[in-house]
Amino acid sequence: MKILETDFSVKRTLNSSYIIYDTIFLVLLLVLLIVQKKYVTLLFCLFGAILYTVVDYGIFYAWLHTRSVQGANPFWFLLWLSSSYGITNFLVIWLGVKKDKNLKEYALIIIIWWICCPMISATTPIANGTINIERKVGQYHGFMAAMLVIGYLAVLIYNMFTKKDKLPVLRMLIIGILVQFGWEFSLLVNGIRPFKFEPIMINSLIETNLGIPYIYFIYKGISKYVNDDFSKVNKVKEEKNQTITI
Repeated sequence: MKILETDFSVKRTLNSSYIIYDTIFLVLLLVLLIVQKKYVTLLFCLFGAILYTVVDYGIFYAWLHTRSVQGANPFWFLLWLSSSYGITNFLVIWLGVKKDKNLKEYALIIIIWWICCPMISATTPIANGTINIERKVGQYHGFMAAMLVIGYLAVLIYNMFTKKDKLPVLRMLIIGILVQFGWEFSLLVNGIRPFKFEPIMINSLIETNLGIPYIYFIYKGISKYVNDDFSKVNKVKEEKNQTITI
């Protein structure tokens, strides 16, 4: 007997104004990262947008035909959709991984926007049109689960053989689950996605969480050489030492 139905459809209905408002928000968010000189974070956000576009349009829509779009051009719509949750999800993940001092502020900005944007676009529409999208998940959730198992097994084995600098597994799980749950919750409360227990539970546990171990290893590799503002790590340490000596 199945406790959860793993082969189900994920549906959303939204208006065209949502896309315009959200695009403006994404641009302002990226500008804020530039102003704060969070250049590595910015590049990681853009990488998230590209990766999600390749997966959502290239694999789900064009290859597997598990994604359908009605009321908009599939490529441009999925480019925006992938950029939206790619940039915001990867931003919170990266700041969470590096324990950035502004994690709380950025997370709150994004969560507030996720909840309020649909309300704003519904009450002050600047474009007409309703877009319906659907995604069947039965064909690839098994593959996603396998990636999650491999990633976390690698982290656990790494921790078993290293005496210092162990990876924070619990923190990784919290970041991976909460980022996806925040997105799912905002869709639910605004009526963009109909309530269904399985998508909320399974998506929150798997879809974003599967990438967290790999992102941690990427961060460990990058943070050895450069800071978020592209300054070299060794150079900064040398400058600090020189200041102390003087």
